[in-house]
Amino acid sequence: MPSAALRALLTRSIDYAGMFPPCALDLETALQKQAAYVRDADSWMLSTFVLPVAQFEKAAGHLSEFDSKHPLRISALGPKTNSADEFAAKIQEVVESIRVFAKEHVDLVSIEQLEMPLVGDVPRIDLNLRTFWEGPAPTITKIGKDGFKLRTGGVTADAFPTSAQIAKVLVAAAKHRVPIKFTAGLHHPIRMFRDEVKTKMHGFLNVLGAAVFAFEHSWDEAQTTAMLEDDDAKSFSFDDKTFAWREWKIDIDRIEAHRKFVTSFGSCSFDEPREDLRALNLL
Repeated sequence: MPSAALRALLTRSIDYAGMFPPCALDLETALQKQAAYVRDADSWMLSTFVLPVAQFEKAAGHLSEFDSKHPLRISALGPKTNSADEFAAKIQEVVESIRVFAKEHVDLVSIEQLEMPLVGDVPRIDLNLRTFWEGPAPTITKIGKDGFKLRTGGVTADAFPTSAQIAKVLVAAAKHRVPIKFTAGLHHPIRMFRDEVKTKMHGFLNVLGAAVFAFEHSWDEAQTTAMLEDDDAKSFSFDDKTFAWREWKIDIDRIEAHRKFVTSFGSCSFDEPREDLRALNLL
């Protein structure tokens, strides 16, 4: 059994993005996997299925494996745009597509998030879901009550931001009380060098942990960077009361409070993170 502290940090933390690199599964296969995952003993870690809005119509033909007890919870992914005018037009289309798809499949689908690259001003959206805007780091100070989406890696070394760059965003999110989610590169619990990308990949325990500690203890960028850089699994410990990193600790109730802001990370694999947690005897 996972400890209560680990559960507090990782409950509904993984947005399954099986259609995206490096896995790059076809839509039908990714949905079949999601249908199995929502019934898995580890489903407590599973959050939404990342589904491009442009794929809604195609996805409608593959919903038979979901039901009212096991709905397809969706993070709707809006398209990239190249100008403020194009963005303004596209966001209207996205909002309407979400409304229609949710209404047509109300018993099988729950659209819980919208994530989209932001171009220009933050729009007002009349939808009952969480919204995360992706953009340059300074965007985090102007998005108001919406959330920020931070890219933490990719399939090549140059796609990975430095720990200092991530720390700057985490500290800003804590200071301005901005919800944050992460995407790409967080396949493994602890920071490590990986041959497939020829660089060190950030660990999801490092990133989520540094974020909740930054919120709890008002960490500065240097302290936050130190946790992000730590590649020693022994520095991290979980029990039924606290999560500890080195000499720093946070109680379960405080983790749960900060998870309103430190939300989830997208991963093309739901299996790989769990396998690594088991290898560390955490799961």
